[in-house]
Amino acid sequence: MESIFVGAKEDGTAAQQLVLRRANRHGLIAGATGTGKTVSLQVLAQALSDQGVAVFLADVKGDLSGIAMPGSPTAKSNEAFQARAASIGLSPYTYSDTPAIFWDLFGQQGHPVRTTISEMGPLLLARLLGLNDTQEGVLHIAFKVADDQQQLLLDLKDLRQMLIWCADNAQEIATRYGNVAAASVGAIQRQLLALESQGGDKFFGEPALDITDMLRTAEDGRGQVNVLAADRLMASPKLYSTFLLWMLSELFEALPEVGDPDKPKLVFFFDEAHLLFDEAPKALLDKVEQVVRLIRSKGVGVYFVTQNPLDVPDVIAGQLGNRIQHALRAFTPRDQKAVKAAATTFRPNPKVDVEQAITELKTGEALVSLLQEDGAPTPVERVLIRPPSSRLGPLTSAERKVLVASSPFAGRYEERIDRVSAFENLSGDAAQRQQQKQAAKDEAAAKKAETAAAREKAAADRAYRNSPIGQGQGMATTMVRGLVVTEGRKFLRGMLGGLLKGR
Repeated sequence: MESIFVGAKEDGTAAQQLVLRRANRHGLIAGATGTGKTVSLQVLAQALSDQGVAVFLADVKGDLSGIAMPGSPTAKSNEAFQARAASIGLSPYTYSDTPAIFWDLFGQQGHPVRTTISEMGPLLLARLLGLNDTQEGVLHIAFKVADDQQQLLLDLKDLRQMLIWCADNAQEIATRYGNVAAASVGAIQRQLLALESQGGDKFFGEPALDITDMLRTAEDGRGQVNVLAADRLMASPKLYSTFLLWMLSELFEALPEVGDPDKPKLVFFFDEAHLLFDEAPKALLDKVEQVVRLIRSKGVGVYFVTQNPLDVPDVIAGQLGNRIQHALRAFTPRDQKAVKAAATTFRPNPKVDVEQAITELKTGEALVSLLQEDGAPTPVERVLIRPPSSRLGPLTSAERKVLVASSPFAGRYEERIDRVSAFENLSGDAAQRQQQKQAAKDEAAAKKAETAAAREKAAADRAYRNSPIGQGQGMATTMVRGLVVTEGRKFLRGMLGGLLKGR
């Protein structure tokens, strides 16, 4: 039975082991700020990598990047870590690095990460834009029309042009797809502008991320640790949470069913998990629940990292079998409620007063309950978390540049591609329609001018005929015409008379 050593009591007893076969049954790492959550995350990530399991984690504070470098005996924390390792029976305790790949939505601290508007889909995009039900309905219509017309929605300008087209042709598409109100289109366009101002436009486009690039192992067999630079991304909480949920959805769609493998294909750490659930509509919560419930059969474990266990809804928290609970503060009524709630989620241990212990835990100490081989959770134990083997703290900018340049993905995602898509196609259609409209206007104007000129001429003719000059000229013309007719008749009679006489 392969497992990962997580921690033990100070006397080395009650060792806590994460069974690899159960690592895809998800987990929770919770605790107040400064209690050791980040170290626990780093320890699990490196231990999983050592076992050949790929890892994804978001570096929200910038200090997880040190996982790519070995720890140092000269570091300030070395003495404390050595003492902890000795007390819990971790021997030998050595320092080592981890094969890490760095990613960044903005392309500054790692390889750019992009997806297309179509891959994101209307549900997640509506969440990202903060749309109401009516606006979300219009967005769904725009996606459906694009699918039916085989228009590619790759980036924000494609979606903008598609919305413009829907608004211009609202009457034509209403009977088939539904009403597209100009006000709703305008509201969506404003939200797209706001998203673009936050840097969201860099996330949409091509080349899109190949999600299987997250599942690689290094040449020595260790799992690749994918580190997402999220310090700047945290300024846009909805973009951060929607991006991570999109990644989970992509993994769910792309990976085949494998049941319960001997070890996961990927373990996904969702830090600052409360951002995913804050003000989330029911449709989104249902999607999260579905993904979390079913993705374990694809060989993916999801671990939520948050300050308060109440941040995770009950329907999802009930699926988190592996739990590491660091200290909580009980200063406010909500904090006290969180302490009581956390205490009830562990399998009881008569030797541990969970509710009291939660408020007494020291930094690096935690209440731990992990799934056993048979799938049942272990009774909760109060233990010290093992110290990390990799560096505790961030990389320098020079170290990061070297690692990014030597990455197996160097040069694959850096150059943006902008191929012909909905923007180019619909912009051409719009220009053609505008030309047709202008030609029709010009033709109508010419006909109108011609009709007006004819009317003016007719009116002038009538006015001239009714004038004294016109009337005199008319009489003269009539007299001349009468004389011509009379003389003509006389000439004709003379000719006929001469002919008859001759006969």
